[in-house]
Amino acid sequence: MEALLCKRLGDPTSSFESPIELSRNHPIPELDSPTAVRIKVKATSLNYGTYLQIQGKYQEKHPLPFIPGSDYAGIVNAVGPSVSKFKVGDYVCAFSPVGSYATFIVQDQSQLFEVPKGCDLVAAAGLPIAFVTSHLTLVHRANLTSSQACPPFSCFWGAEKVQLLKSLGVDHVVDLMNQNVTASVKEFLKSRNLKGVDVLYDPVGGNLAKETMKLLNWGAQILVIGFASGEIPIIPTNIILVKNWTVHGFYWGSYIIHQPAMLEDSVRDLFSWMEKGLITVHVSHTYSLSEANLAFSAIKDRKAMGKVMIVFDDMGNASSKL
Repeated sequence: MEALLCKRLGDPTSSFESPIELSRNHPIPELDSPTAVRIKVKATSLNYGTYLQIQGKYQEKHPLPFIPGSDYAGIVNAVGPSVSKFKVGDYVCAFSPVGSYATFIVQDQSQLFEVPKGCDLVAAAGLPIAFVTSHLTLVHRANLTSSQACPPFSCFWGAEKVQLLKSLGVDHVVDLMNQNVTASVKEFLKSRNLKGVDVLYDPVGGNLAKETMKLLNWGAQILVIGFASGEIPIIPTNIILVKNWTVHGFYWGSYIIHQPAMLEDSVRDLFSWMEKGLITVHVSHTYSLSEANLAFSAIKDRKAMGKVMIVFDDMGNASSKL
């Protein structure tokens, strides 16, 4: 099978002594337990965490060489004798910290989520991390409900991304190439007769986190999602105390261990919304496995305006609708 191997730590976008290498004759993984399931991968996401993982900058480290991994979707190819939840031919999606950048992957049935038949598998592959993270943090951590007024704002780079977000219904977008985030959001809040921000969803960290905290109301909630800026911000605990802020950490991988049922419920809800047309996984870039360096460049160079996906095309009846 084809597999992308990380043989040393480094920048996967580099054309000189790249840390990643495509193997076209890698062994197909065997079922390693009675409840193991082998999946033929249709598509797998590129997330910023994977980019950091290959550089050795992610919180989880893996011995070299390893096959990088992320969220993916595909078709069940083989099942162990004690598998009860899935059968050959079923559509599934999952997250794997390693292994999904390959034609086949093996995981325990407990880590797999059913994908409704007829659902686009490329879109399904982009759902588990990005959408589940947002769903669980906003609904289960911040306890937002549909009855709460929540005019969202986002910070992005470039006019094209600003237009995309506005077309998706975002009330206010700050273009960081030519706007000051504090001044822009304050003007927006004033236009809506709002005093400040109640919930900060922060996957960036760094200076942007420090600036946006100036906009928070008394009693606000801060959702710490990640540190795409490369800098972990320091939130002074005295300010948290005085302003009665609540800080929520969210790490997807730990839910598999501590609250797997909540993950499963979230995925089920999201697929239901997808089937009803309430949400859409916006895929901006697709690449083959041999183009992985270009895929990572799309993330590094901020070209992505949605999900960046690696797609395997030899799936027969599991063709993408994109």
